[in-house]
Amino acid sequence: MAESLPPTRSRIPGSGLAKGLAVTLRTMTRKSVTAQYPDVQPELPPRTRGVIGLFEENCTVCMLCARECPDWCIYIDSHKETIPAATPGGRERSRNVLDRFAIDFSLCMYCGICIEVCPFDALFWSPEFEYAETDIRDLTHERDKLREWMWTVPAPPALDPGAEEPKELAAARKTAEKLAAAQEQEQPSAPEAAGGPPAAGGPSAAGGSSTAGGRPAAGAADTPGQEGPA
Repeated sequence: MAESLPPTRSRIPGSGLAKGLAVTLRTMTRKSVTAQYPDVQPELPPRTRGVIGLFEENCTVCMLCARECPDWCIYIDSHKETIPAATPGGRERSRNVLDRFAIDFSLCMYCGICIEVCPFDALFWSPEFEYAETDIRDLTHERDKLREWMWTVPAPPALDPGAEEPKELAAARKTAEKLAAAQEQEQPSAPEAAGGPPAAGGPSAAGGSSTAGGRPAAGAADTPGQEGPA
């Protein structure tokens, strides 16, 4: 035997319209706030995806960002440069030198994959959004413009009190502590080498000088009554 369905409540005609009008009336009584842009800049969240800034010093031209970009909107050109050996007999090394780094923001979909895959932290999100152009071809920005946007990147948020210290900071702090300890060990030994106490049994620096075994130094008198050469 089929189960009987529960009775449905009959809706009052026009109840949905009444609810919508109630929301409208509540909104009408509130004070509206209009941001006077561009005179007043909006307060954007720190993780706003505006444009991509380039920190050129960290870029090693590994091409990971260009290969992983789903829109192929990153253009990179480079050349190899030979570095002479640091020590005699050492091997010469070669490195990649960045010639061009451009992003076509007319194709970019702001997915952030290039920033995530960069192994050397050369790309960062900037909240800058005022880069509209009248010509679509002008939306391809070269590395000079990307570097200017780098200085608009906000500082990273502070870590939680119980968070682990970043590995980079921990390594730099340990190196600094080792250097400081080495300098402290060298400082006490320097005065001893410059003005340390004389050898046991020998005359002081002010009283004269002698050689090992108590013999007089060259030019000294052989007998108490004989004077040395002038």
